[in-house]
Amino acid sequence: MSHLAENIFSAAQAKPEGGLLSPKEFLHLGSRAAIDKTLSRLAQEGKLLRVSRGAYAAPRQGRFGSRPPSTESVVQAIEAHYGETVVANGAAEANVLGLTTQVPTREVFLTSGTSRTLHLGRRCVELKHGNRWQLLLGKRLAGKVVRALAWLGPEDAPAALKQLRARLPESEWEAVCSVRAALPSWIAKAVSEAMAHD
Repeated sequence: MSHLAENIFSAAQAKPEGGLLSPKEFLHLGSRAAIDKTLSRLAQEGKLLRVSRGAYAAPRQGRFGSRPPSTESVVQAIEAHYGETVVANGAAEANVLGLTTQVPTREVFLTSGTSRTLHLGRRCVELKHGNRWQLLLGKRLAGKVVRALAWLGPEDAPAALKQLRARLPESEWEAVCSVRAALPSWIAKAVSEAMAHD
């Protein structure tokens, strides 16, 4: 293994699960072309995974050999590395909130960054650029409610809100109400109607 490959490989090993490497981190060790070539070779040898364009991660060693890092760890690394907000999509949130028994078959997240697909071994994880209002309340319960309502649509949102109103902590309900001005009209209307019944 070349000196450059050793440096890159040991940097990858030192990162926590899902930690991302970018070619720019190694520009002090060689030219961009040499770094790209080395990263590509390490990925071909199975020592690194090319997660997305310009982002690599080390596979983890488990009892049954090597495996890709968990989706959760990579999502956290993207948030830390690129300063993006990344949240589960509406279908997943509706499932978590008990509004549907459907379990999403694809892993789809909304991000404040660009849309892209992450490759984690055989798993493909979609990051879709989300609207600002979908990301407003982040990962807190109120944010999950907003995304679940958006996924349910105008027909089912009012009934779902009634269910949720009874279960939501007051602070989370107030957070949903406080962002009405930023939400699509039909969601804002459903929230206002639920408030009127309080």
